Amino acid sequence: MWRKIKKAAGLAGIWCLCTTAGAQEQGIHQQSTLYEWPTDPLVKQKLDQWQDQKFGMIIHWGLYAVPGIIESWSICSEDWIGRDSTIPYDTYKQWYWGLRRDFNPVRFNPDQWAAAAKAAGMRYLVFTTKHHDGFNMFDTKQSDFKISNGPFANNPKADVAKYVFDAFRKQGFMIGAYFSKPDWHNENYWWPMYATPDRNVNYDIKKFPWRWQKFKDFTYSQISELMHNYGRMDILWLDGGWVRPISTVTEEVRAWGMRIPESGQDIDMPKIAAMAREAQPGILMVDRTVHGPYENYQTPEQRVPDHRINNPWESCMTLGGAWGYVPGDRLKPASKVIHTLVEIVAKGGSLLLGVGPQADGTLTAEAVSRLNEIGRWLKENGAAIYNTRSIEQYHSGQTYFTRSKDGKTTYAITLIQEPELPVSIQWQGNLPRKGSVIRSVATGEKVKWTVTGDLVTLQVPAKLKTMNQTAALAFSFVND
Repeated sequence: MWRKIKKAAGLAGIWCLCTTAGAQEQGIHQQSTLYEWPTDPLVKQKLDQWQDQKFGMIIHWGLYAVPGIIESWSICSEDWIGRDSTIPYDTYKQWYWGLRRDFNPVRFNPDQWAAAAKAAGMRYLVFTTKHHDGFNMFDTKQSDFKISNGPFANNPKADVAKYVFDAFRKQGFMIGAYFSKPDWHNENYWWPMYATPDRNVNYDIKKFPWRWQKFKDFTYSQISELMHNYGRMDILWLDGGWVRPISTVTEEVRAWGMRIPESGQDIDMPKIAAMAREAQPGILMVDRTVHGPYENYQTPEQRVPDHRINNPWESCMTLGGAWGYVPGDRLKPASKVIHTLVEIVAKGGSLLLGVGPQADGTLTAEAVSRLNEIGRWLKENGAAIYNTRSIEQYHSGQTYFTRSKDGKTTYAITLIQEPELPVSIQWQGNLPRKGSVIRSVATGEKVKWTVTGDLVTLQVPAKLKTMNQTAALAFSFVND
């Protein structure tokens, strides 16, 4: 039976990755359209610092790494989830919960993760301390369902979140804690008295307010542990946007298509935020898709918005097809990631790239190699990405534009679609100041250029053809 379930689980993971079902059916968070700027000076300062970073790593690591399947969602009873129909749902859930007995990451190496992220040119981290399945990747005192209460319990690094955060801090990263508001393992969210028909709380909160209060207390206490016991935190990244007050459920939210309990699922964000900011002054709260003071930046998922956005945002996207580790997952080419990063930054956002460690606690050699490729381009061209801001005319064809924070320097980044570099590149608008110098960001050398009307033509320096510049070419100049 175990082998049959394991095989089915693998198939479920593949199905969920390859289905063409709609975004909400995939468990993908939609992008909220309203934004409220923070008023706290410390939060505004932290937000400005975060907007300088541009490129981060989100790490999904949990029970799902053991069989190598999609994170958490295979235990959710919604009709877009694929499982072997011969295996009873409750049997499958028990098998999944039982993976805690097999999760023993004896090669756990957070320094490898941090070094790979640093080499990639990433500058901030979001680590999954708990996903929807409720399995805790930190040594919480609120639950026994955790990495530090199984075969890995006696390892010196059993409190894995601590060592992940420490490893990335040593590399100079801003630190973010991902935390799932829903918890499908907690008896006060999915009460065993009832079936679990979907992702939501499975009982009537108005009928059983005492039980919901227990869940609110549990959530508050867990987040308090993260805020008080794990060093400096810059971001609290809260997933599971269906857990929200009913007052925040707009027509936009209803249009996403998920069932919404009439009572809502209010976990008292004002109380959580007050506690978090007392412990971590200025921390960014990212209550995904919940409009208001606790969504300090927006998080469109697995896509790049089709327009420039003036408020802070990031696209969270996967390096492969899955958030967590799935054997045989196809990783995106480095050039594709670089192109995506350039477009996102030009539109005013940041890229949070998802990487999933294996069950043994290491990144695959292929993932490390791909991250290194991305980093080689950023090492030479990062000035056009980091510490920049978006401008009104953010692109012309395959050329995207950014500007330094002081407004003095404009960067033009042309995406290269062919294996060979072109002899020249052109764009319209964003004209360099008459007589100014255009330079290659990678080499610093002057570039020959001409203007005809509003059309700029640059001659590509021969030196760039001998460098690793086949993804994109970046140039700097002073605007008119």
